Amino acid sequence: MPTLVAVPTLTSTEEDVFAGVPDEYRHYFNGRVPVPFTKRHWEFTGEPVSVPLVRAFLETCAAGRDSDYRYVLTLLGAELATNAIRHSRSGEPDETFVIRVDRGPNGMTVTCRDNGMPTSAVEGRGGLLIAASPEDRLTAEDGRGLALIDSFATTWGDNGHPSIRKVWFHLAYDLTGSSWPAA
Repeated sequence: MPTLVAVPTLTSTEEDVFAGVPDEYRHYFNGRVPVPFTKRHWEFTGEPVSVPLVRAFLETCAAGRDSDYRYVLTLLGAELATNAIRHSRSGEPDETFVIRVDRGPNGMTVTCRDNGMPTSAVEGRGGLLIAASPEDRLTAEDGRGLALIDSFATTWGDNGHPSIRKVWFHLAYDLTGSSWPAA
């Protein structure tokens, strides 16, 4: 079984991200067992500094589950957020993306809705996602996020719509269908 790494503490710059969270919603990010919910979502700024807030949101949604489940859900959800920031219009100035968690009887589904194809791709300057070839994936410095999701999620997919993308994954509470226990 892989060794779990603790989520790093927020730096003072990252602490400023919480300034945009109204007091009545701070419980979405406190890491404690959440108030019972079926669906929970939050709109995040499309900046890398938002990723620790995304991780806190997902950690809180999965609080009360075992450490492996919390770790995998948070890891995969942070990958979706990072992809939204790096590869979509959501990463452009003043843009946002939404993370939604649906809790069901057998697991949780995390959906990331971004603002679609980046302006650079629309203007013909590139920016389209191209999957690395299998032999390049092990040595690439980035581009392995969807491979992680494919391997560790129970199921995953996307809506295939270029203007408002929704990429999702489902993670069964017992990690059925995930290669995580075998990793």
